Order: sequence, then C-alpha cells, then structure tokens
Amino acid sequence: MSIPKQIKIIETEQEIKNLIKKSIPFIAQRLRVLLVIKQNETNGISKREVSKLVGVDPNSVQNWRTIYINKGIEGILKHNKTGFRPSVFSKEQHQKIKDKLNDPQNGLQGYVELKEWIEIEFNKKFNYRTVWNYCVVNFKSKVKVARKSHVKKDVEAVDIFKKTSADSVKSNGLLKKKNMNS
Repeated sequence: MSIPKQIKIIETEQEIKNLIKKSIPFIAQRLRVLLVIKQNETNGISKREVSKLVGVDPNSVQNWRTIYINKGIEGILKHNKTGFRPSVFSKEQHQKIKDKLNDPQNGLQGYVELKEWIEIEFNKKFNYRTVWNYCVVNFKSKVKVARKSHVKKDVEAVDIFKKTSADSVKSNGLLKKKNMNS
C-alpha cells in the first residue's frame, strides 16, 4: 500500500467553508475535497478515502488535487463550462410562434402542423422534438387541448341558432304543458 500524497493547503478551513457556501454545486464538490484534505493535512489521506467521504470518483479527486497544486485556489474555482446552448429561435421568431399559438383562429391541430408552419414561415428545417420541447418549455403548451369552439365557426350563425332554439324550446315547453293538461 502506498503512502498518501500530502499537500499543503494554504487557505484555512473557515475560508474554504465560506467559499463552499458562495459557490455553485459543481465547484462546491472540489472545495469539499480541499476541505477534507486540509482536515487531514498532518497525517495525510488517500484519494480513495477522500472520494468516499465526499462522494466523488477517485480520479476526480486526483485531478482536482493536481489543479490545486499547479494553479492554486483560483484553478479550483475556475471551470471551462460555457453554459446553456443558445436558443434555436430568435426573439422575433419566438414572438411569431407565441402569437400563432395564442391566436384562437389559427386552426393548428398539433405540433406536426406547427412544425410545418414554422418551417414555411422561417424557411428553415426543425426537428419535431425541438419544436415540441421549445413550445412546452417556453409556452407551457400541451399536445392535446380541448378547444372551446371550432375555429371556423360562424359567429352570426351561432347567434341566430341561439335565438331560434330558445324560441323552439319555449314553444316545445308550452306544447308539452298543453298536452299534459289535455
């Protein structure tokens, strides 16, 4: 069995704990590794023991330990992750999609039709899953939503129907009462 590698941590335990509180989870794991190494500085601790205590892979402990030796605490606090991928739709396209989804007269039957409309409107090909996910995340849309009324419904015809049906209901009600009295 080999002797654990002993390194000297310059920062105090309290400084490391404060950095853990202020950092994102990805960096906090690295700092926890440093904290465990700092707590066992006198007698040393193996990377496998540190990995068990912190809950990370031993190779990560070795990598982070090497980063600390070469670059110090600044190297531990820095990471090369760039963040989220930029959206596939611009702000103008986002607004057009939003307007199309919120338009009660749009007549879209589902995401397939929306995908086809987007491809025609923006002259660019998109994956169905991309359109679906974008709409669910950004607009809280669902695949199947019951419509309150038909898209091509004639409003005047509805008013006429309501007027005539109300008259027929009244007259039917009167006829039934007359039949019952007879």
